[in-house]
Amino acid sequence: MLRILTLSTLFPDATRPNFGIFVERQTSGLAAHPDVVLQAVAPIGLPPAPLAKLGRYAGLASVATRECWNGIDVHRPRFTVHPFLQGRRHAAELERALIPLLDAIRDEFAFDVIDASFFFPDGPAAVALGKRYDVPVSIKARGADIHHWGTAPATAAQVRAAGRHAAGLLAVSGAMKADMVALGLSADRIRIHHTGVDQARFHPVDRAAAKASLGVTGPLVVSVGALIPRKAHDIVIDAVAALPGVTLLVAGEGPERARLEARIARLAIGDRVRLLGAVPHADLPRLIATADVGALASRSEGLANAWVESLACGTPIVITDAGGARDVVTSLDAGRVTIRDGLAFAAAIVALLADPPTQAATRATAARFTWEANTAALYDHLAALVAGRR
Repeated sequence: MLRILTLSTLFPDATRPNFGIFVERQTSGLAAHPDVVLQAVAPIGLPPAPLAKLGRYAGLASVATRECWNGIDVHRPRFTVHPFLQGRRHAAELERALIPLLDAIRDEFAFDVIDASFFFPDGPAAVALGKRYDVPVSIKARGADIHHWGTAPATAAQVRAAGRHAAGLLAVSGAMKADMVALGLSADRIRIHHTGVDQARFHPVDRAAAKASLGVTGPLVVSVGALIPRKAHDIVIDAVAALPGVTLLVAGEGPERARLEARIARLAIGDRVRLLGAVPHADLPRLIATADVGALASRSEGLANAWVESLACGTPIVITDAGGARDVVTSLDAGRVTIRDGLAFAAAIVALLADPPTQAATRATAARFTWEANTAALYDHLAALVAGRR
């Protein structure tokens, strides 16, 4: 049996049920593998008191320190984050918080490998802990962990050092691998590891009936992503503003809400553009499948789960050339890749509405993105790292 300790600061909890849900799904697939025994550690970063008692941190502080989360044994230790140090101390504080917990875990669970599912601060801490317990470490790069932390002056050196000293590296897309190589990491040590999609949950529906249930008539565009600057929802809003009769539903929450609401009001399109807020993951498949087009104008991505979920639902996408976009949009049946501009997005949406691929043809483009393939590849990768140490 392969004994795996999965480490991820990106993992859902009771206060953030959609946060890192793709990491949870990857972890649950690995835990279900017949030759795996797994424990998960999902640390929660909190600022020093009294800040830890304010706002969203108050809810995080109340999360159980250990629980069975959807069948996974999850430890949730706390570590200190210093808000004004630009992440400089995150990895060191995480390592310090994990040592007593992992010492105790190791007494009963002699893990063979540490699977760090996010590059920062998880990666640097995992490498230090791998040395402490003499086990190999794998680190996976997903997006902002490389694009932000890997280039920020306060943390870039830590990211590069972790990448050089890890036993193995994973990247969610070919573009992400190229970005890692640009940081100075060895291409020979980086394996592309695509995300998966639950093909049984994300599937086509009768669009006409589904639209009627939402009170939508005419073409529908759906955008799924947090309301943050990086997702650039304003560009999709501008695109739909130029397309009379087209409705836009945006699923996601975040600090950009007020600015986006003001933009919608200024453009006088509140009758056909709605910000839905955080939509439970269980409700996303039907929403995405109802749309004629999925649109996301991200400034940067690794390989967005929303892209492949949309394709599995038979909904073609319009996206920017960010991250693994070219890994996903490999034909016109999958959609269009265009520049980050409202009119360019409008033109791409019009092209898909005028000559739409069949739902079956679009769904076929996502056939290779399965959680079964994700699990098999991750197991092979981790098992090889352990075998290489024996």
